Amino acid sequence: MDNMENLFNPSLAAALKKLDPEDGEQIMEYFKTHALLSREKALLQASVREQKKLLVENAKLKKDIDQLRGQLQDKQKRRTAKALFSQAPPPHRVSPAHCTPDPTSPSAPAAAVPSCCPPPSVSSGESRDRAGRRRRAERKGNNKPEKPEENKTTVTFHIHLLARPVSDPLSLGAESRIDASRLDLRVGRILSVRRHPLAEAMSVQDVDVGENSPRTVVSKLGGLQDLDQLQGSLGVFLCNVKASKMRGVASHGRLLCCCASDVITELLAPPSGSAPGDRITFLSYPGEPDGELSSKQRIWELLLPDLQVDSKGVANYKGSGFEVKGKGLCRAPSLTNCTIR
Repeated sequence: MDNMENLFNPSLAAALKKLDPEDGEQIMEYFKTHALLSREKALLQASVREQKKLLVENAKLKKDIDQLRGQLQDKQKRRTAKALFSQAPPPHRVSPAHCTPDPTSPSAPAAAVPSCCPPPSVSSGESRDRAGRRRRAERKGNNKPEKPEENKTTVTFHIHLLARPVSDPLSLGAESRIDASRLDLRVGRILSVRRHPLAEAMSVQDVDVGENSPRTVVSKLGGLQDLDQLQGSLGVFLCNVKASKMRGVASHGRLLCCCASDVITELLAPPSGSAPGDRITFLSYPGEPDGELSSKQRIWELLLPDLQVDSKGVANYKGSGFEVKGKGLCRAPSLTNCTIR
């Protein structure tokens, strides 16, 4: 308040009281309060600016400290690695010419030592002992050469562990994935169909799947009794299944059918405009099919539960439709919500 008294000239207060004897003193108090508030506001703004400045400087210092800490850690790692390498003994390289023992040498029993091992060496302690004994013998005047002691050394066999060859990571990934992209599904045209000579429930088809010669496929068609209707029709065939004999007839593929039960069966129909050899793919499961499905991995058996026909009659694998690119989706002619086998 003393400072506030000094802000105004006493003559100003006297003039105000003279002009307005009643309110002059109140006006003077108002001026003093207003001046005090203005000063406090200025101090507060300066404090805020200083605080912001300190925050910026603290952030910069923190960043510098993090950089210095990272540099210090890198230097410590390099120093540790250098110390470890300096403590490790250097590898002993021996030429193959010096490793091969001479069969005519008197020390032929040493041939039992592998040729890749370096020759045994005498320890430094034994060398110093021998040198000391030789000097003492010379001082005594004995000129006879000292008979060297038989070297008894331990031979260390260096066994080199050969790392197993690592397979291509791409091929490992292809083998590990189990999805419909591994199936070689193609559109095929049934050229001829006949009953299996040894099984009434089976039929034998000659199928064009876009190759140089037709394939023979043996199928169990279940409820399909009129086989003549199949001749000339298009179907979907699994072409990379391992060839197998079915009641004496070799089958080189598998015909896919939509099945509501054992007696209600329809052929899975490719989209219109399809041609023999067109491949069926899955948008959500890209990739090239296997050359031949491994019978040990049982890929077909693992994928079969997820091959379904949905409520719209569209064939799909886990919600991804059987698609012939540019032509459409494969469908069941009339069945819905059924399995594919």
